[in-house]
Amino acid sequence: MPGPLLEVQSLVKQFDVGGAWLSRRRRVIRAVDGISFTLDPGETLGLVGESGCGKSTTGRLILRLLAPSAGQIRFEGRDLLALPPRELWTTRQRMQIVFQDPFGSLNPRMRVGGIIAEPLAIYHQVNGQGQRRRVSELLEVVGLDPGLADRYPHELSGGQRQRIGIAAALSLHPSLIVADEPVSALDVSVQAQVLNLLMDLRRRFGLTYLFISHDLHVVLHMSDRVAVMYLGEIVEVGGRDLVHREPKHPYTQGLLAAVPVADPTLRRERVIPRGEVATPLAVPTGCRFHPRCPLAFDRCRVERPVLRVVGPGHTAACHLY
Repeated sequence: MPGPLLEVQSLVKQFDVGGAWLSRRRRVIRAVDGISFTLDPGETLGLVGESGCGKSTTGRLILRLLAPSAGQIRFEGRDLLALPPRELWTTRQRMQIVFQDPFGSLNPRMRVGGIIAEPLAIYHQVNGQGQRRRVSELLEVVGLDPGLADRYPHELSGGQRQRIGIAAALSLHPSLIVADEPVSALDVSVQAQVLNLLMDLRRRFGLTYLFISHDLHVVLHMSDRVAVMYLGEIVEVGGRDLVHREPKHPYTQGLLAAVPVADPTLRRERVIPRGEVATPLAVPTGCRFHPRCPLAFDRCRVERPVLRVVGPGHTAACHLY
């Protein structure tokens, strides 16, 4: 049986923000603080949490757009942190990203055809007429008219621009795509179209997704498994249906409580977090969620919980279990 496509072990990323005014003490943000997970071929793992929890940083670390402070990243069985630059450059063909902002991620000075063909030119895959044919194929794959190849990004709608970003990500036949908040900047009706497109492409090309979002409703729709992040840590991991029906961590319960329910007669127990998310510069001791947790007790304030098995295929970092 083949192993995981992606393995992340004890991944850490620190940002040095310098000392406060008239202070020599070094201040460090631990944006990602020792997270671990795996991703199997053809699977979609949803990474969800509030803004600032380290989701996007995690995606960029996996793609080596940022250098980790510690930890291990294995892709297709190879340690990405140990690869020589040339081998890393070659490996990156099979790891692509779809960014959140469908306008800021596209070069406004390039036509659509040039944007999609640029990866093909960089990796010397096809030239001339072959590039034009590939661009037309990719535009059709993402549901756009090949005639748009001569347009500039500012001439397109937000949904069209995001489809261009997806087409560019597909150009090199990747096996892993990091989708970083790919629909959060789009209108609701367009969001549904792009999400359905991503699901169709996954089935069609056997893609593996790390799907990053702050919207748990979207993550539950897209993912096979869900990993919930809070202040740089993963606090719960489980199958989509398990996390939806039986959330264990109070933070996950709070996220679910914020998801609107279509049936007004349906009642469910609501665990509402108190206050605001702590600043990464002053992370609480013990469980990082305890200042906001309505179920916290003394142990939560002094001892950091670790992920432990709470059911088949289900783990949570909470002292209640």
